[in-house]
Amino acid sequence: MKAVRFHEFGGPEVLRYEDIDQPVPGAGQVRLRVAATTFNGVDANIRGGNMQGPIPVALPHTPGIDVAGTVDVLGAGVDSLAVGDRVIGFLPMAGAGAAAEYVIAPAEALTAAPTTVPLADAAALPIVGLTAWQALFERAKLTAGQRVLINGAGGAVGGYAVQLAEKVGAHVIAVTGPRSSGRVRTAGAEQVIDHTTADVTSAVTEPVDVVLNLAPVDPEQLGALVTLIRDGGTLVNTTVWMPAPADDKRGVTGINLFVRSDADQLAQLVTEVDAGRLHIDIAERVPLADLPALHARAATGALPSGKVTVTVAA
Repeated sequence: MKAVRFHEFGGPEVLRYEDIDQPVPGAGQVRLRVAATTFNGVDANIRGGNMQGPIPVALPHTPGIDVAGTVDVLGAGVDSLAVGDRVIGFLPMAGAGAAAEYVIAPAEALTAAPTTVPLADAAALPIVGLTAWQALFERAKLTAGQRVLINGAGGAVGGYAVQLAEKVGAHVIAVTGPRSSGRVRTAGAEQVIDHTTADVTSAVTEPVDVVLNLAPVDPEQLGALVTLIRDGGTLVNTTVWMPAPADDKRGVTGINLFVRSDADQLAQLVTEVDAGRLHIDIAERVPLADLPALHARAATGALPSGKVTVTVAA
């Protein structure tokens, strides 16, 4: 089968599109015929060897943490799935990824794919959708009527966060660039702040209950966002290389979020998609053979805002 792998850590040039053996599922696992995976920023950090502490991958390694595909073979003890099931999932970060025609996945990490979108497009849901869900509802406990500021709302996670926050009845303030302002307003933001022309701390005139930071801002900028939060509020930060600031005197909590796989939460997101309440937005689709070039583009900052899927023809 075809796969993209790297045999050493380094830049995008270490990625190879090559033939490898089909994997065989073990107990509790299934083999999937991959429809698509995605590009995530963490893929580049893993490839560069910068994540060997938290994500110790073995070489050669196949990237691709998101997966959408069809169950092809069942491992021993799997009775929750059947051959032919169309599923999506968030694969173990340290294991072989889905940038291949076939991949092994833990059965417990998978959930039924949405029926209202093409299977390959559904690969754009797991990691970024779960990041938004866990940040807003599991960590920040966002509820109807609260005010939430989403910094970096124009990205893939931000797009889901705006939609989910709006659907729960929160007042959404989106901070983004000019290219994404129309998209986030359509997604449900009541106020859109262009960070290239406005000072966020001046543009927000009433305290917010929650700040969700999705942008790689510097520590001083992140710290300034704390001043916008009401006493007892919460800041959730997804750029975990930079600690989330807090204000203990005012009871403002700072939380660093590292997303985890959760099939039950993912199933709830699928329900929202199929009900028409959550839109999967694809910025670009590229074929598997072009994944090395996609990594190279990402290294120069040339990717579009939003999610890029990597389609696979088995």
